[in-house]
Amino acid sequence: MTTVSRHIAVRTHRLALSCLVSTGLLLAMTASAEAQSQRHARVSKDLEQRLLAGDTEATSVIVTGSAERIERIAARHGLRIEKQLATGAVLEVPAGALEAVANDTEVDQISSNYLVEADMLVSSQTIGADLVQQGGWAPGIGPLTGAGVGVVVIDSGVANVPELRGRIIASLDLTDMRGQGLDQNGHGTYVAGIIAAAGANRFDETRGVAPGANIISVKVLDAEGQGLAANVIEALDWVRNNHARYNIRVVNLSLGGAPTQGWRDDPICHAVERLWQEGLVVAAAAGNWGKSADGRKVYQSIKTPGICPHAITVGALNTKGTPYRSDDEVASYSSLGPTAFDHLLKPDLVAPGNKVLGLAAPGSTLVREHPELLVGSGPNTRLLLSGTSVATPYVVAAVAVLNEAGVRGTERIRRLLQQTSIPVAGGLVATGAGALSLDLALAATVPGSDLENTLHADGTQPSTIAFCAQVACGSQTAGNPLVWGDGIIWGDGIIWGDGIIWGDGIIWGDGIIWGDGIIWGDGIIWGDGIIWGDGIIWGD
Repeated sequence: MTTVSRHIAVRTHRLALSCLVSTGLLLAMTASAEAQSQRHARVSKDLEQRLLAGDTEATSVIVTGSAERIERIAARHGLRIEKQLATGAVLEVPAGALEAVANDTEVDQISSNYLVEADMLVSSQTIGADLVQQGGWAPGIGPLTGAGVGVVVIDSGVANVPELRGRIIASLDLTDMRGQGLDQNGHGTYVAGIIAAAGANRFDETRGVAPGANIISVKVLDAEGQGLAANVIEALDWVRNNHARYNIRVVNLSLGGAPTQGWRDDPICHAVERLWQEGLVVAAAAGNWGKSADGRKVYQSIKTPGICPHAITVGALNTKGTPYRSDDEVASYSSLGPTAFDHLLKPDLVAPGNKVLGLAAPGSTLVREHPELLVGSGPNTRLLLSGTSVATPYVVAAVAVLNEAGVRGTERIRRLLQQTSIPVAGGLVATGAGALSLDLALAATVPGSDLENTLHADGTQPSTIAFCAQVACGSQTAGNPLVWGDGIIWGDGIIWGDGIIWGDGIIWGDGIIWGDGIIWGDGIIWGDGIIWGDGIIWGD
């Protein structure tokens, strides 16, 4: 028996002895499995729990299908259609009727109209944006500000503050058809400011990364920073239908909800994929669930739509309030991968997200109810916020600047941002590829640079690519070597191919051995006390 096999055998035995599952839990799991085997539709986890508990309350669900199919389903079961969506509808299902709807042969999948909320906890120099705005960072290259690029902020609305005046070119309110899109919460204005605020100069702490970009505001969150999944879907589909009109290139989703199903069944992920197919970049917050109340790390805590493979998922970086990159670390609260259900590697990268100064919407909930977050007074009042929703607009603004520089293609942009990111301690499931570096990403697009020829215009890769991890260095000696092709060797100790060996102790192939005590294969053994396979044994 090999050392690894003995390790697995001993740990499996110890876990089996230490973890007890009650008879009631086993019976519940069996009953659930039998119900699912008889049911026609796939049902999200939260709705499955509702069915097991007795389905005693009315609920709002999202069903995918043509308008004609939705009308037939609604008529058959006496359901009210709350909202029509581009690819389905929101239906109000009375208490006791959910099982019948799930068994309907025309219903393939049902999701709850789940709650989404702003991912915040109640610096541009760090990513090199000041250099980019100054110009001269490469021979013959002038300043770049994202000028003319349309950026959609799907959030709580955007206030017409002086720093954004004249560049909020469209505003849509999906929380109230008679509403004016006013930012009653303050989160949307803050996010828009990180993207595009026109500060007094490039050293202004509240100056946006892309101060020349145009903002398109789509309001889906209320005064408390909360909204429903269906409104986010409607917002994304509105973007799909209007992107040419407003030169929209990138969408900011600094919000999220608890994942209750895999991305293939998540209706917001479907809408994100539709934008990806149109060539639009969507960046989503990873979430702020990276640690428990007692300070322990919480894996598989990425929120939706951060679970979507077609979104660039962003974690939060703590820059320690300095412009230097050497002291940066992942914020302790930033959600950790892999994703629940699908086990995708997320986040994709990290960006500044801890105690970032930004614009305040006058009279908003954040201003009125959280004086501890305010800096300054009167017209100079600013908000100091933290969270992955703070980090996400940094990536969105970087995409806007890249677009102004002529970089196109959703996957080309993702790879460029990841390949030029700066390594940060914390591990793959915390940092993704590393910390956003806009100056290195742009340097990589300059003709003759080490990375410029590694991606074709359509975003595909040549069969074998070799370049310096520090893209601007011009030689292999200035950074760790990287080979990117059918197999990837990344820095010291990462091989990515049919099987992945990552750093000290991670092997990712048919089976995964992760650090000290995580084995991931047909069955998962995770740390002390979790076995995850056909049956789940969790903790004590």
